[in-house]
Formats: sequence, C-alpha cells, structure tokens
Amino acid sequence: MPTGPTAADGPCPRASVWEVAAASTGAHVSGRPPRGAPPSARRSGHCYPPLQAAKNSDNSGAPKVAAVIVRRVMGDLVTPRLVLHPLSPAEAENVVAHRPGPGALWAPEYPTDGDTAGARHFLEHCADSGNPQPFGAYEIRLRQDGHAIGGVGFHGAPNAEGQVTIGYGLTPAARGKGYASEALRALLEFARDEGIAAVNGDADLDNIASQRVMVAAGMRFVRADDRVKYFLIEWSDTPEVPDVVEATAATDAV
Repeated sequence: MPTGPTAADGPCPRASVWEVAAASTGAHVSGRPPRGAPPSARRSGHCYPPLQAAKNSDNSGAPKVAAVIVRRVMGDLVTPRLVLHPLSPAEAENVVAHRPGPGALWAPEYPTDGDTAGARHFLEHCADSGNPQPFGAYEIRLRQDGHAIGGVGFHGAPNAEGQVTIGYGLTPAARGKGYASEALRALLEFARDEGIAAVNGDADLDNIASQRVMVAAGMRFVRADDRVKYFLIEWSDTPEVPDVVEATAATDAV
C-alpha cells in the first residue's frame, strides 16, 4: 500500500495538520483525508511528513537507531524508518487467516506465529470488551516500501493503575537492524503521551535479544521467575513528548 505522496505531489502537510482524532481513537485510515491534502494522500489516505534520522558519527547519513523521531499521522505512528499502523478488526482477521487484504504488502515470512497470536488476542479483546485501540495491535511497516515486517502493540487498555503491557516481534529477515528498538521506543513515547503511568514487558530467560530491545528502549529489569524476565518503564508525570527521543543503541534480533 502507498506510504506517502510522490515527489510530484509536492510537500506533505505539516504533521500538526494530520494529528487528527484518529490518532487518539485508533480509527482505521480509510476515510477522507483533510482538505488540501496532496493527490496521492487523497487516493491512498496516507501522507507521512518527512522525517530526518540523526546522522551517524561517521557522517554516512545512515539512520541512527538510537534517535527516534515520532509523528502521529492519521492514526499511524511514523518514525524515520517505520510506520506503526493500528490494526482494524478486519485487518487482524486477515493476519490470523494469513490472507493479505486488498492492497496489503507483506514481506516474506509475514505474519509469523507471534503476529498471528497477537492478532487473535486483539480480536478476542474486541469481541469481549470492544476495540481497545489505540491500545491494541499495530503492524510494523517499512516506510521505504510499505511492506509489513512484524507487529508491536499493547495487550489491552490500561488497568486501574494506568499500566499497560506490550509485546513485539519481527520476521527473521528483518531482525538485527534495530527495527524492534525503534518500534518499541515509538510505542513507549506514544503511551507516555497518552497519560500511561507505566508499561510492562517480559521475555523468556534465554531470549537475550528481546531483553536487550527493552533495555535499549528505556525499560529496566525488575524481576525474574523460572520462565521469564520482567521489565518496566514508569513515569511520575506525563510531560509533553519531545520531537527527538534518545535511546541506548543496541542491535536487536527480534
């Protein structure tokens, strides 16, 4: 599916124009874009503002995973290299069925078993207590070509203490490139911006790569049992999220 306007369309509107109600409701981007949107946005419903990744110290210009710039565009969370798209129930059903919908672009090996399980859990939550978006499942897509390479998301709406739990995963070919850290960091900043007090996560004892992803995103180890290690990030307040978020660089493999 298209990931933004072509050069012929002219510059994309500023992000502030596109931070609409869908950003907080999780509504699927299928309606009419705002007035004045470029032609490709009117066709596809997508228009992502240009984001500049931080330059590496060697001035190579390659994206620096440690720097994440997040924008909300018509419900999607957009980082320098990724688009986190909130799944609609229909899209989740396609993931469970391993059946791409019209216009969907899926990378080889997507969806993984983890993506299928996450989409199924999201659908169960929808059936039991309604659509939890924006605290539901998100599809991780490459901004470069729009292909889905994994998933990230919340296990449901915040509890009485204002806490949520996250999960994430990537296709094998997409691992080791820092995508999981970039996606998780964006989701954590979104949670903080939404007033969440704390975010929980866990990983199997032998899943060192996943543990490193959470640490790189700013989460800290809190405890372990005979099966998993538990991680947490919490905020005493919820200040406005800065445009640029610095994280500890780490190679992820999930």
